[in-house]
Amino acid sequence: MSERNDRSRKSQSKHKDVQFEEFMSENDTAMWVGERDPRLRSTIVSAWVLDRMPDEGDFEEMLADAVTAIPRLRQRVVRDPYEIGPPRWEDDPNFDPSFHLRKLHLGGEGSLRDLFDLAEPIAMQAFDKDRPLWEFYLVDGMEEGQAGVIMKLHHAVSDGVGLVKMTKSMVEKEPGAAKQARAGRKLSQLPEAKTSTTNELTRDAIAHRFDVGRRNVGRVLSGAFELVGDLVRKPSKTIDRAREMAASVTRLLEPVNEPLSPIMQKRGMALSLNAFEVPLDEMKRTARAMGGSLNDVFVTAVAGGMRAYHANFGARVDELNMMMPINLRQDDDKGNTAGNQFAPARLKVPVGIEDPQERLQVIQECVRECRNEAALDYLEDVIGVVNSLPEVATRSLMEGMTTAIDFATSNVPGPRRPIYTSGARILKQFPFGPPAGAAVNITLFSYDGVCHVGINADRAAVEEPALLAECLQKSLGELIAASK
Repeated sequence: MSERNDRSRKSQSKHKDVQFEEFMSENDTAMWVGERDPRLRSTIVSAWVLDRMPDEGDFEEMLADAVTAIPRLRQRVVRDPYEIGPPRWEDDPNFDPSFHLRKLHLGGEGSLRDLFDLAEPIAMQAFDKDRPLWEFYLVDGMEEGQAGVIMKLHHAVSDGVGLVKMTKSMVEKEPGAAKQARAGRKLSQLPEAKTSTTNELTRDAIAHRFDVGRRNVGRVLSGAFELVGDLVRKPSKTIDRAREMAASVTRLLEPVNEPLSPIMQKRGMALSLNAFEVPLDEMKRTARAMGGSLNDVFVTAVAGGMRAYHANFGARVDELNMMMPINLRQDDDKGNTAGNQFAPARLKVPVGIEDPQERLQVIQECVRECRNEAALDYLEDVIGVVNSLPEVATRSLMEGMTTAIDFATSNVPGPRRPIYTSGARILKQFPFGPPAGAAVNITLFSYDGVCHVGINADRAAVEEPALLAECLQKSLGELIAASK
């Protein structure tokens, strides 16, 4: 994710340094409503490889602690009957941990490929939205005595940065440390679930809208006084700034008619998961040598891989539509706020430039322009206006903004040192972000000195997912080699 500051929001509660909102943000609400089109589902999947099977009893106790510490893991999404307010989080009165924690045996040779094959139908299945939006699978039968974990989470729960912070309750820095800490004390007890009546849901929704409206009016009046003062002092510059703001809003919301890729036009519901790894030190060294950031190198490599994939089908492309999350967290918020704190920026990426250095410089400038969009600071307000439209209009706008995206990228920093879960060392963590209307999502997650790159492709759009993964890996290797 790219970095950017944003206004802080009022939180519902705070657990272990993570704040949890009672109501969904406007951005999350649009995502929630939009995915009633199943092609726009926002399911995050992560596949872990462990050095051995974790102690099941200890794992269940660890999960019980995590559910107690992290409200989202025991909460469902509810909404007032008149949809006055956005969806809100409420404790599930029928919460059953055994529904969410499942054990599977891996068939085949027990390879990483077999683990991904097992994860694919899990990634495709919709959540039961009357329950908390997560599933955890413990997988035995991997080669060399290893084990797997498949974690499935709805994007409405959190973005990648917040998820890393939240899952600290599920891991340990030293093997057995969590078990030792639990020794001699009672198991965590869940607080009593507090459910709301229809009248209470309606009353709270009205109060929430009133509170948000009051703060918005205050912000508008403050801005209006400032605008009047600026118009008096600097009329020309103020008018130009207003025009740029209007243009920025248009760029953020403007529907894209169709994908730029001539071979990735269709969209469906079947997914294919592939992945590869690259040393983090190599990525950092390449970034320094080429005068960019790690994210610049990543996006540049993805662009080169997309060009190579198209070339295999005899298709020449000069640019493609990319969606990339711009981080809206404040500098002092290192994942301390749950939920999604990002803006889905869309940009046309030049993939036809063969020279890696030139391609990186052009992409770097494109990304810089996206980060500096004037309307990003007011995204919640803009999306709030969209959410006030009839639902069919909101869904239509979300579809127009996403289904013509050729590819999405995301870059999430993870733990720098090895971590453990119930005594088992986590060897690899492969991230699979949701395509959510794009042809493919390519996500990089750095962990313990390695960049794990997960590729979640829509099978209707990407005819040969394994070939695409090969092209992406080769492109990144060529970029690293060119920087030496």
